[in-house]
Amino acid sequence: MMEVVPVPPFETLYETHRDGVYRYLRRLAGAGEVDDAFQDTFLRALRAYPRLRSGEHLRAWLYTIATRVALDGKRRPAPRPVAQPPELPVLAGRPPHAELEHLTGGLPPTERAAVVLRYGYDLSYADIATALGSTEAAARQAASSGVRRLRERSVRP
Repeated sequence: MMEVVPVPPFETLYETHRDGVYRYLRRLAGAGEVDDAFQDTFLRALRAYPRLRSGEHLRAWLYTIATRVALDGKRRPAPRPVAQPPELPVLAGRPPHAELEHLTGGLPPTERAAVVLRYGYDLSYADIATALGSTEAAARQAASSGVRRLRERSVRP
């Protein structure tokens, strides 16, 4: 019958293998991603450590985790660049946001921005979504809610 190798404290595992895992991840993930991959590797190992039954093959187990972390990082799609909101024209006189300020002053910030961009600057909902960092549907909803609040306010005596 095989003897079960005791699991050492996690700190011992970390101290023993941190440099090798870091170098391995640097080759696998690249210099720009190595720090995140290194932290994720040891975080995953720490979470799984209490479930280990034997201290045998810990190095192989740790490198398997590191490999999976690096491969997961390569599978993630690259972040898309955020589109810049369009330049807003300022016609002679006060800018549209100032013209609508007396009406929109009491609206929540997102609704106020959506109403001003839609009706003051005549932007499309796609452009408003870009400016607000949201979806086109959310921009449409914010503008609609803002207009609804303005109508409710104007009806009240």
